[in-house]
Amino acid sequence: MEIYSIQPNSWRSNCYILINEDENGRHGAVVDPSVPANEIISFVSGKDARLEMIILTHGHFDHVLSVDTLREQLNIPLYIHEKDAELLLDGEKNAYTLFFGKDMVYKPADRLLCDDGIVNLGSEQIKIFSTPGHTPGSICLLCPDFILTGDTLFADGYGRYDLYGGCREQLKDSLGSLRSLNRELTIYPGHGREELLGNALDNIHYL
Repeated sequence: MEIYSIQPNSWRSNCYILINEDENGRHGAVVDPSVPANEIISFVSGKDARLEMIILTHGHFDHVLSVDTLREQLNIPLYIHEKDAELLLDGEKNAYTLFFGKDMVYKPADRLLCDDGIVNLGSEQIKIFSTPGHTPGSICLLCPDFILTGDTLFADGYGRYDLYGGCREQLKDSLGSLRSLNRELTIYPGHGREELLGNALDNIHYL
């Protein structure tokens, strides 16, 4: 599976494009669409792929900015973990109101993810690795050679737990659960640079 990061006008949040090629073509997914919709559509088109879905690692505003525009223009589904679905509907919960003093809401998700679920991108499976703590429904997306860690784990740190639904103990447990995975996986976090999973885990100090 191919992975690309695009970041123009992205609130310093990483937006990722996943592409899997099989006998039926090149299938694309956007993870955490923090950049303008036209930038995402243009990028995927330039890779000769078809954008088929949006997946959110969690529901904070800086990771979801283009979800409604993409759905309106392309008629593709939005996936989010069931425990973060409410964040799309409430500016207090998705943290927009906290930072900007006004409300920002989005349309409800089309499909809800659950712990240990799977999303199919063409012939490839993306596994849902539940990592609550930053938000109740924070997830990592486990692919064969890499993992998208959202705001759970960064190259040299971890996500904050003082926003709505955050929990210090849950985040600590989630970080511990990542130690069960292959240390040689590359992590692609919600902010900052990529890193090997083992190195990133070694770089953090537990809460």
